[in-house]
Amino acid sequence: MKVYPYKRITGEIGLEVTSVRQEREGFYQHDLETWAFSTQERVVALHQMERDDWESVRLGVAVTLPGKELAEGPWTDISVIAVLTEKATNSRTTARLERVMSKDGLWAGHLRFWRSAYRSRADLSVVVVATADGVRGRMIGGADDPWIVDLTARTPVRQREMIINQVDFTAGPEWLRPFRDAPWLVETSGDLPTVHLNTGFEGVSELLDSSGGALERAVRDMLAAQIATDVWTAVFHSAVSDLEVDEHGNPQWPGGWRDAVLRGMLADVLPDYSEADALREIDARRREGSGWNELQPRINYAAGRRAKVAKNLGTAIRTLDTSQRGSRA
Repeated sequence: MKVYPYKRITGEIGLEVTSVRQEREGFYQHDLETWAFSTQERVVALHQMERDDWESVRLGVAVTLPGKELAEGPWTDISVIAVLTEKATNSRTTARLERVMSKDGLWAGHLRFWRSAYRSRADLSVVVVATADGVRGRMIGGADDPWIVDLTARTPVRQREMIINQVDFTAGPEWLRPFRDAPWLVETSGDLPTVHLNTGFEGVSELLDSSGGALERAVRDMLAAQIATDVWTAVFHSAVSDLEVDEHGNPQWPGGWRDAVLRGMLADVLPDYSEADALREIDARRREGSGWNELQPRINYAAGRRAKVAKNLGTAIRTLDTSQRGSRA
């Protein structure tokens, strides 16, 4: 928990998306129906919208602040700013909202962002800044529950385990081209882990989508298990490296998918520790380096268990053995 040397807003700050408009400069502006965004899920879904050639999206944003607290508080020069950020691309777009004088505590406006600057999932939040104790530009509050703006989702649903992105590494985004010989790549910089499947690697996508005979299915499941092992290993390392500590130096559970990854895998990585002690131990080993390398076999084991490598390998071996005996008969 952060401690601030000045008074901040303690009341609830609400954030809502009220409209979504897709645009192409000089061609059209089109307001999407409410199916494109969900107030309950707090998600905007931008994949396969009305037009596929859109260049930018304009989000209608409304923010409610505790009006009485603002009126009685010590702040002046209050500004409300909508902020869209994405970790994967390090993109950030802001828009200053205007106060709606007819409704106490309401600020509204539009945030426009360009498609070329974002890749998958971005967070839409709000910050409130003001002059506090004579110092301008201090952040005095923010929304507790941000929205997700998802460029890869067809429906506005928040809960997803990972993103599967099929793309030709040789013709896709510039950053993927150095990996053109890789059949897949795991990325953990976003709000959800992403598996980039290289469609330029012959046979990978076709095999994963296949539903042929027993032998083909066994090979497919083994490939999926190998990808899953890489995913679990990558997300575990990402979750550990992103741990934050409190004012006493104790690591904090990160929330979101990273929280679920740590709670699930630490039981296998450090089986003799309680959850809380395992979190402190893994953080200490990573920071100090002592004993970190010794944990790598345990991490690989935990990842393999969740990917069900042993089960899929056993099935593949039995299927192959049956196939070979059948061919000799």
